[in-house]
Amino acid sequence: MSKLYLVPTPVGNLEDMTFRAIRVLKSVSLILAEDTRTSLPLLSHYEIKTPLMSHHLFNEHQSVTSVVARLKSGEDIALITDAGTPGISDPGFLLTRECVKEGIDVECLPGATAFVPALVDSGFPCDKFCFEGFLPHKKGRQSRLEELKEENRTIIFYESPFRVGKTLEQLRDTFGGERKVCVSREISKKFEEHVRGTLEEMASQYKDKQLKGEFVIILSAVEKEERKVKGNKFKQEETEE
Repeated sequence: MSKLYLVPTPVGNLEDMTFRAIRVLKSVSLILAEDTRTSLPLLSHYEIKTPLMSHHLFNEHQSVTSVVARLKSGEDIALITDAGTPGISDPGFLLTRECVKEGIDVECLPGATAFVPALVDSGFPCDKFCFEGFLPHKKGRQSRLEELKEENRTIIFYESPFRVGKTLEQLRDTFGGERKVCVSREISKKFEEHVRGTLEEMASQYKDKQLKGEFVIILSAVEKEERKVKGNKFKQEETEE
C-alpha cells in the first residue's frame, strides 16, 4: 500500500538529518518540497536524486488532489519543508488531512523542529507549554494576546526578524514588563543564540535593531501570585459594580 511520509529536515546544521530520513527520501517516487531551490542543496549533500515537485502555502489547495491521486495509484511520496517538521507552521496539514480522509497511510518521521531546543534551552518549565506559532500580522493579533494573558503554561511564538522588536513591545504592553522571556535565534546554526531577560529589557534591546535569521520567543507562564492579584482585582471590580 502506498504511503505519504512527512519528513523533517534540519533547521540549521545539515548533520541533524537522520539516517531514516535519508533512506526514505531516496526510496520514494516523489518529494514534495516547499521551495525546491532551498531543498536542492540538502538533497545534493546526501546524494538524493528523487524527483522534486513544489508544494507550498500558495499552491497546496490546488495540488492536494493530484498528489492524492498519485498516492492512490501506488506511489510513495514524501513531503519536506524548507526546514523542520512539515505541518508545524509550514505546509502539511491539508495534505495529511486529505490522505487520512481517503484512507491513505501517513507516517511522520521524528526529527528537527525549531521550538523544542529553544524551549528546553530557555530554562522555563517545559513539562507543559502552549505553542502559538506565528501570531496574526494584523486582524486578531491583539485579541489573541489578550486571551493568553492568564495562560499558566510556557508560551512559544515564532517570529520573523523584521517583526521581533515590534512583537516584543506588544508582549511587554500586554503581559507586563517584568514577565520573563527568552529570545532564541538561528537554532542549530553557527550563530545560534539565546538571550534571556524581562520583556522590558528585551523590548529595549531589540528596538529598531537590524536582525537576520528566524526567531523563537519563549514567554514564561503567568506567575501564581500574578494570577491571584488579577483575580482579586477582578472580584473587587465585580463587587463595586
